[in-house]
Amino acid sequence: MFGKTCIAPSILSADFMNLGSDVRLVSEGGADWIHVDVMDGHFVPNLTIGPAHVKALKKITDVPLDVHLMIDNPEVQVPWYLEAGADSVTIHCEATDNAAALVDTIHAAGAKAGVSINPETDTSALAGLVGTCDLVLMMSVHPGFGGQSFIESTPERISEVVELCRAAGASPIIEVDGGINAQTAPLVVARGADLLVAGSAVFGAADPVAAMEQIRGAHE
Repeated sequence: MFGKTCIAPSILSADFMNLGSDVRLVSEGGADWIHVDVMDGHFVPNLTIGPAHVKALKKITDVPLDVHLMIDNPEVQVPWYLEAGADSVTIHCEATDNAAALVDTIHAAGAKAGVSINPETDTSALAGLVGTCDLVLMMSVHPGFGGQSFIESTPERISEVVELCRAAGASPIIEVDGGINAQTAPLVVARGADLLVAGSAVFGAADPVAAMEQIRGAHE
């Protein structure tokens, strides 16, 4: 969809004592989106950040903020992140029976709407949504913590989603999150991924900007 492979550094792996500096560094260094993982300690066994952080980040970067809600009851919290300035909001199909209505809510606020599924969820769960959402986020690790290993079945699952999109006549962004680095990036790009979320491979590197370029160019 972008015409190139795009990178969204995940702030889950940034230095939270220097979050502003880290976000400025990757923003000025060519990040396409900034990925913001929101976890509630219920849907996933971890707690991270809230809408106040999104609002603060909006003041220091012009790069789109890609908010990924790994939370129960997203109906309650989606408006909070839209009001905070999220450029895109992604919800999990497993967390709600109202995914289609939430996509409409996100669109009504002028943001991009994403839907995501966990690695154990059948890709058919996306069949009724790929035609209306702006992006599909494929988890290539079990959500909750950064630094996990890439799940090897992910490329085949991406191919399944691409086929669902073709059948629906749709072309959402295909985003992949988890275990992405210079070695795994070519595996998912070859199957149709457009946007790669990379956390520890970027912020854990001695040179995060060089790491982004290495991941972006790994498939070429």
